[in-house]
Amino acid sequence: MKDKYFEVNRATWNEKVKIHSKSAMYNLDAFKKGKTSLMPYEIDALGDVKGKSLLHLQCHFGQDTLSWSRAGAKCTGIDLSDEGIALAQQLNDELGLDAKFTQCNVLETSAHVKETFDIVFTSYGVIGWLPDLKPWGKMISERLTSGGTFYMVEFHPIVWMFDYLDGKQIMKYGYMQDEVIYEEYEGTYANQDSKMISKEYGWNHGLSEVVNALIEAGLTIEYLNEYDESPYNVLPDLVNTKSGMYATKDKLYPLIFEIKASKP
Repeated sequence: MKDKYFEVNRATWNEKVKIHSKSAMYNLDAFKKGKTSLMPYEIDALGDVKGKSLLHLQCHFGQDTLSWSRAGAKCTGIDLSDEGIALAQQLNDELGLDAKFTQCNVLETSAHVKETFDIVFTSYGVIGWLPDLKPWGKMISERLTSGGTFYMVEFHPIVWMFDYLDGKQIMKYGYMQDEVIYEEYEGTYANQDSKMISKEYGWNHGLSEVVNALIEAGLTIEYLNEYDESPYNVLPDLVNTKSGMYATKDKLYPLIFEIKASKP
């Protein structure tokens, strides 16, 4: 059954690539001219990546992978979407960079990518596509060198408890819900006016599940931080903050979290 879920998601993300690559949010023209797609959280966390090998999990069409490549890292990006990987490779060639890209389910990364990396990186809207985080944590550990760093920045689990489809926030899903969540709606987070019908299967994961998956895989957690601001204006009625981020009007709950871990 999970194969069916992944296949539906892959088809949806193939369509999203076509729309997102033309969207103002992804601003491909500015990116091609040298603008980084990376946000302050990940830049501050990983610092100077020059000369380091970096594996980017669930890279979409590769902008962040290529931004790390521009910063001097030796990058490999993987994603479920074949359209995403094709565009990422095209951008890499067009920009004269040396990143590599592989199309696969992130949980099967170790079957497709055999080398180990100084850094494994993933960000913003990634773990909700995975039914179980234990194999995810195991794969991350497998792909890290001894002394290597894992870093993730992700939307907070509380965010996924709400249904946003009618432009309002209605608490609908469990923080620790095991059952798959199916949504079907018009548009995407990067272009809400699009006529594309997004069909998506997802899963909610609480912070303890994320942390324990990494600990059980043998990683050492260096920190876990939560923030009530997001770099992306992807939820209804967010307000712009002085720091250039986006927040809910009342700031009652966090919007993103970040984890940095290392492999002994």
